[in-house]
Amino acid sequence: MGSATETFIAHRNLLFTVAYEMLGSAADAEDVLQEAWLRWVGVDLDTVRDQRAYLVRITTRQALSRLRTLARRRESYVGPWLPEPLLTAPDVAEDVELADSVSMAMLLVLETLAPTERAVFVLREVFDLEYDEIAEAVDKSPAAVRQIAHRARAHVAARRPRGGIPASETRRALEAFQRAIETGDLQNLLGILAPDVALLGDGGGVVKAALTPVVGAEQVAHVLGRIAAAASLQPASVNGCPTLVIRLDGELDTVMALRIDDGLITGLYAVRNPEKLSRMDRETALRR
Repeated sequence: MGSATETFIAHRNLLFTVAYEMLGSAADAEDVLQEAWLRWVGVDLDTVRDQRAYLVRITTRQALSRLRTLARRRESYVGPWLPEPLLTAPDVAEDVELADSVSMAMLLVLETLAPTERAVFVLREVFDLEYDEIAEAVDKSPAAVRQIAHRARAHVAARRPRGGIPASETRRALEAFQRAIETGDLQNLLGILAPDVALLGDGGGVVKAALTPVVGAEQVAHVLGRIAAAASLQPASVNGCPTLVIRLDGELDTVMALRIDDGLITGLYAVRNPEKLSRMDRETALRR
């Protein structure tokens, strides 16, 4: 195995995580890695001072290019678009910052950033790259990157879940949520849903899902009440967070992630599009 191959393999999980956080899609992240690899094998390694930084740079550039293409594609997406869920190993949940950065709620916040803002935020806040390294990756000056980072940080802070929610608290909320659905206990269900809770369903036009968000505790509870009779609910670690996996007749049907603010469920994200559930049969390694 050549030096270039060994280096790429050593950093592959990191590069995948960078691409996934920028794109919210494992399939697109894999395509980006393939493009990064093709560029990497053509590089004279003797000219590369920091191979990890170089790989992150070419991965970021490919992800930025793809992100701009995806933005146009998502405009015509049928119904709400949600990130592709990943079954993750327990060590992802143990890295609180990483788990927070790949949570469904955070990835949706990142969707509201412009492509360059998203790249700068991810590289700075999640991977702690220096401004001059980020500048090379996004073709901006370090001064411009500082401004972009400040703007992106303020944008995300105004929209992200309030405070880092410990996994134990999320797990308790998930257990209470699951119990309320399985027992049909409407009062308990309403007790853990925020009054303005929103349920987003992603069917992608392939399977049935609401084309607009369902908003309000009673409306959401009504939709959830239909699940219990036909489905089995199982907790799993998805994107580093406790999440419910819903099966119908033993087949994977929906991955439902929660957003929790101040102890109440404020967001429910139900991914049903079968094309987005292909990574749920094996664990995905994410790294910082």
